Amino acid sequence: MSSSRALDWRSQVSRSTATSSDRCPAMAASTRQPDSAGARCATRTARPGSPLRAAESALHDAVLTDANATFTGVADSTAVVVSTNRGNVDSVCEATDTIARAGVRGLSPLGLPQTSSNVIAGWVAIRYGLRGPNLTVCNGVTSGLDAVSWARNLIVAGRAEAAVVVGVEPANDVVTKLLGEQSTDAAVAIVLEPANAAASRAARPRATIARYARARDLAAALTSAGVTEEKSVGLLVDEAGAGAGHLLTATRRIDLESQLGPLSGALGVLQCAAAAAYLESDATRSVLATAGGLRHDAAAALLLTP
Repeated sequence: MSSSRALDWRSQVSRSTATSSDRCPAMAASTRQPDSAGARCATRTARPGSPLRAAESALHDAVLTDANATFTGVADSTAVVVSTNRGNVDSVCEATDTIARAGVRGLSPLGLPQTSSNVIAGWVAIRYGLRGPNLTVCNGVTSGLDAVSWARNLIVAGRAEAAVVVGVEPANDVVTKLLGEQSTDAAVAIVLEPANAAASRAARPRATIARYARARDLAAALTSAGVTEEKSVGLLVDEAGAGAGHLLTATRRIDLESQLGPLSGALGVLQCAAAAAYLESDATRSVLATAGGLRHDAAAALLLTP
C-alpha cells in the first residue's frame, strides 16, 4: 500500500464506567469521562447517548466538526462501522416477551427498529448526516478489531473516504442475566482515513494501521500479520489467558478487561484507543492488539505504528 493510502486514524474515548482513568494510565490521554447528565443518559448503551458522545469526540479530534458539532467532512463518502455483540439484546428480549405475552399484535411498530443489530450505526449516521456505507459487526470477541479492518477495507476499496468506527456494549439487567456477571457499559470511537486527507485539514494522525489478520488461532493470526517471536513490540494489548504474551516479546502489556470488566464488542476499538495514547508517549515503538485465542473460535491481530 503506497504512502498516500496509508490509513492514519485518531481516537477519543468516551465511556461510562465506574473505573477511573488513572487505573489504566495508557488510556489517560484519550479518555473523557461523561458529565453527570451524560452518565444518566448512558445507563443503557442500547440508547443513543453514549455512542453518539464517543463519535462526537472522535470527529472533533479529527477536525471533522465545527464549533456547533456539525459534521464538516464529505458526508456521502463517510462510513459508519459499529462493533457490538449485545447492543440491542434488551430490545430483542423485550420484543420476544411481548410476543409471548400478547402475540405479534402487541408489538409497537415504533419499537421494532430497535431490534435491528444496525440500530446504533443508524443513530450515528443520522446524527451527523453520514451517507456512506453503514454496517455493524457482531461476531464475538474479535468484533472490535474486525470492525477496524472492515472500515479500512471500505476506504482501500474506494467505497468510503473516511470511516467512524464505534465499539459499544451495554450494562443492564438483561446482559447481566445472559452473561451471569456484570458487564461494562462502554462506548469508544475512532476515525480512519488516508494520511493525505488528514494532512489537508491539518489534523494530527494518532497512529497508522500496519497489518491485520484473523485466523482460527492466535499463533496463525500473528504469523499472518507478520508478527514473529523475533520481532519485539512496544506495547501488547491483549486478553488474560489468550497466550499472546508467550508468543512474542513486548516492552509493556495491558489487559483492558482485567481492569474494566467484560468489553466484548467494544474491546478491539478500545484497544486501538489505548494504542493511540501509548504512541503519544513513545512514537518509536509499534503496538500489537489481539483478541480471541485459546477460549474462542477465532483470533485477530492488529499491528499499529506511529
